[in-house]
Amino acid sequence: MNGKWTSDWQPVQAKDEKGGFVRQTSSFRNWITPDGSAGPSGESGFPAERGRYHLYVALICPWASRTLIARKLKKLEEVVSASVVEPVLTDQGWRFGDYPGAGRDEVNGATYLHELYTRADPEICGRATVPVLWDKKRKTIVNNESAEIVRMFNSGFAGLADDSVDLYPQGLRSAIDALNDRIYPALNNGVYRAGFATTQIAYDEAFDDVFAMLDLLENYLANRPFLLGPRFTEADIRLFVTLVRFDTAYHGLFKCNLRRLSEYPSLTAYLKRVLDVPGIRETVSIDHIKRGYYSIKSLNPNGIVPKGPDLSHLGL
Repeated sequence: MNGKWTSDWQPVQAKDEKGGFVRQTSSFRNWITPDGSAGPSGESGFPAERGRYHLYVALICPWASRTLIARKLKKLEEVVSASVVEPVLTDQGWRFGDYPGAGRDEVNGATYLHELYTRADPEICGRATVPVLWDKKRKTIVNNESAEIVRMFNSGFAGLADDSVDLYPQGLRSAIDALNDRIYPALNNGVYRAGFATTQIAYDEAFDDVFAMLDLLENYLANRPFLLGPRFTEADIRLFVTLVRFDTAYHGLFKCNLRRLSEYPSLTAYLKRVLDVPGIRETVSIDHIKRGYYSIKSLNPNGIVPKGPDLSHLGL
């Protein structure tokens, strides 16, 4: 509040009238563009430049993993540097450190992610979330909305990225947007609505939405390789990051336990196909996912991390 850390980290910041989980709106909405002009929101002054921008992510977080996948597929690793926070959520939220697969903040020297938010805005109110796209030159946060960062990586870097890959092709944009608009509330956010519900009715509604969408997708993907046929798009990134965490975290910890994802043959085959897209498997850490989700004290007060599930059928 007003730039000061005021209490232990809490996953639920707002509830609706039924006690349902309400996700916080992202607070930084500027865009990187090839010429530095303003994007769909925010202000101008963020031109695409090699080495200027830095991405902060958590491997447990599906929203952050979207951006890591887009960065990988667009071959931006040498253009946009990246840091991974530790998976365990502390009383001050995301922390930098030496857990395997994570690292220190070599750009700003921060210990906790929330320090970057107060550097960008000394009076900020709200949660310190990943992903964060940081501007090293202006020393501020460009954007912390994963969907927008994915689109920036897709088209904002022009010749600095791999232009042979288009995750949001012009002719498919309306179809991609329509899929995103259906899948996000029911499944991507639906598992969180179930896991963080504070009333039975809110949980029941979220649970039903999750499995109605999984059932629909099981039939939808029975005869097509990806959501829009042969072409892999950002819609697949958004679906994949939820599916790959389902059996590990959402089935048990978030009480989405009607069926495991492994009981859906089409969805399991789809998950394998996405994991086989070059570069995507490298963005997945089941260890970070388990360590991170099971560190949420409100859901798992004793901090015990389960040994399972067996994901050898996915090569994970």
